[in-house]
Amino acid sequence: MAISLQKGQKVDLTKTNPGLTKLVVGLGWDTNKYDGGSAFDLDAAAFVLTESGKIGTDKDFVFYGNLKHPSEAVIHLGDNLTGEGDGDDEQIKVDLSKVPESVQKVSFAVTIYDAETRKQNFGMVSNAFIRLVDEASNTELMRYDLGEEFSIETAVVVAEIYRNGTEWKFNAIGSGFQGGLKALCNNFGIDVA
Repeated sequence: MAISLQKGQKVDLTKTNPGLTKLVVGLGWDTNKYDGGSAFDLDAAAFVLTESGKIGTDKDFVFYGNLKHPSEAVIHLGDNLTGEGDGDDEQIKVDLSKVPESVQKVSFAVTIYDAETRKQNFGMVSNAFIRLVDEASNTELMRYDLGEEFSIETAVVVAEIYRNGTEWKFNAIGSGFQGGLKALCNNFGIDVA
C-alpha cells in the first residue's frame, strides 16, 4: 500500500525499501474546464542538485529538451503535449545507484509551457500528483496529491528525493512560482535568456 503524503512531509525511501535502486517518478494532472483557445501543455522536469541546492552544469537540468543526465541516473521518458488520459502524464526514471556522489538531491517540478502567452496557470489545473514507483516490482511506494492550493502560479516544485547519510528520503514540497520555467530555472542556478 502506497504512503499518501501531505505537503512538507518527509519520508524515508530506501531504509524501508531495502535494495531499492530504480524508481519511476510519475507526474500527472488534469485541466479544469477552460476555454482560452489554447491547449494546455504541462512539462515535468528534474533538477539534479549539489549541496548548494543549485545545479553544477546545464546538463543537470533534465527536461523535454535534455532527456538524459550525463550519469544516466535521471532519464526523462518524453514530453506529453496534451496530458490526456488517466495515470501518469510524464515519467522520469531515477537510478539511485548511478547518482554521482556530488549530487545531494533531485527536485521534480512541473511547469506550464508558454503560460503567459496562453494566459494559463495552476489554478486551471486539478488532480495534480507525483508518485514514486519501484521499477523492479512496479509497486507504488508513495504518492503526493497537490490539491487545489495554487491559483496564479505557472511552475511548481512538486517534490524531491535527497540523501540522508547513506539513505535516500522523499520530501513532498508543493512550492509554487510565478514566472514559469524561467523563474524555476533561476531558483536552481540556471540562467535563462
